[in-house]
Amino acid sequence: MAQHPDVAIIGGGIIGLTSAYFLAKTGVSVAVYDRGAFGTEASWAGAGILPPGNPARAATPADALRGIGSERFPALSQELRDLTGIDNGYRRCGGIDFLAPEDADVTSVWAAEGIAFEPLSLSEAKRLEPLGAVEGEAHLLPDCAQVRNPWHLRALLAACERSGVRLHSSASAEAWEFDGARARALRTAAGERVTANRFLLTAGAWSEALLRPLGHRPGLHPVRGQIAVLRGNGPARVLLLGKRYLVPRGDGLTLIGSTEEPEAGFEKRTTPEGIADLLSFAGRTVPGLAGATLETSWAGLRPGSPDGLPFIGAVPGWDNVFVAAGHFRAGVQLSIGTAQAVTELLTGAPTCVPLETFALDRKPDRNVKSAFRS
Repeated sequence: MAQHPDVAIIGGGIIGLTSAYFLAKTGVSVAVYDRGAFGTEASWAGAGILPPGNPARAATPADALRGIGSERFPALSQELRDLTGIDNGYRRCGGIDFLAPEDADVTSVWAAEGIAFEPLSLSEAKRLEPLGAVEGEAHLLPDCAQVRNPWHLRALLAACERSGVRLHSSASAEAWEFDGARARALRTAAGERVTANRFLLTAGAWSEALLRPLGHRPGLHPVRGQIAVLRGNGPARVLLLGKRYLVPRGDGLTLIGSTEEPEAGFEKRTTPEGIADLLSFAGRTVPGLAGATLETSWAGLRPGSPDGLPFIGAVPGWDNVFVAAGHFRAGVQLSIGTAQAVTELLTGAPTCVPLETFALDRKPDRNVKSAFRS
């Protein structure tokens, strides 16, 4: 690979690494820079829930990106395993979504998209899962799947290495050099000068600081989420209850999430109150987890945006700077679709979804409603 890559990707989470891998497969020379260790921020911390989807019938571009992920994750998982020998933990385990009254109309969106679902009475739901106190209308989602985030990131990182992507960890980008309407270079905290033909910002909540010198303040911000992992008699399927969820890992562990704390800023730590709340939620929902062993817990910083949608596309006013950031709670499920769209954009192909919805200078629509919340 040339010392001066065609694309420098700033941010080595799931969006950056998937984009790097897809671009490299087309023959584009790529280098990825991350402020710390690759994939150890929001991407690592997530639950890995993959809701079902059908991009051909999706109601919105965001749902189309989710549908692309749902369709392509099985094949990509096999491809990564064949290339690297690493199992990313993908499995179609099914799920049950408990819809609150204000969300009940989402079933019409599922039906229009062709998503398989089955309404369940509470007694039917309890025959499928060892449920305790649950609220909302239950719906079985047989095609709901999951992936183990840390495993998937290890596989992506190894695939990038085998595909010729140059990887630079502990390289925090801090200052731009400009030449008219083009970015000439980025300088890291260590003084390294990063040059490329094009730059792609995929640094999650940290992308905001790099966009400000470009004249944009889109409102990317960290939203802390805490997660607990229990060993005990958990569910067999993913259980979705509003913004909370339980994810069975298949090895006796159940992941419980998540808090949503925008006030925490960039403070990535668990709190006794947050973990206690998750344990209480788990015990109420699945009584078999009431006395379960707490294996571990952690916190991550989701990249929030004003309307919950990511920013994907060209940075207005600049000829060679692009962004893919702000995926909030849906980084894993939107990663493949985002990387596909970015690869198409940077190679001159028609994009799989219209990117106007994700434009950096769009007017945020706070009434956006997704087919899935977790």
